[in-house]
Amino acid sequence: MAGGRIRTLARRILKKGIYWAKLDPTIGTEQAGTRPVLVISINSFNQNSNSVIALAVTSKKPKVQYPLVYELPENLLPKPSWVKITQIRTLSTQRLGGFIASINDQQFEQIMSGFNRLCGYQT
Repeated sequence: MAGGRIRTLARRILKKGIYWAKLDPTIGTEQAGTRPVLVISINSFNQNSNSVIALAVTSKKPKVQYPLVYELPENLLPKPSWVKITQIRTLSTQRLGGFIASINDQQFEQIMSGFNRLCGYQT
């Protein structure tokens, strides 16, 4: 302890990780409640900004298909789940809870390709 302050180490929030997040309060069609999110921002941003860029994850079977949603691999989460590519948010790391799982590079690239298509950028 230096200067009367306790030093705490920030936990690492990693790109491609799925974490619990408290998304309330919300407005309109934003995903609400405590739910998993997929972190898509780079690790240095996550560590230095105390925030992350994340996509909401749902276990409710969507009525839409890729590129609006991406089905996660079976058994990655306790229930069948989909990444809602249209539900992107910047979140304070204080909103994040425990680590759940992570996706691989190929899955991440497919999700980001879907996001790019939604933004009008074809890969």
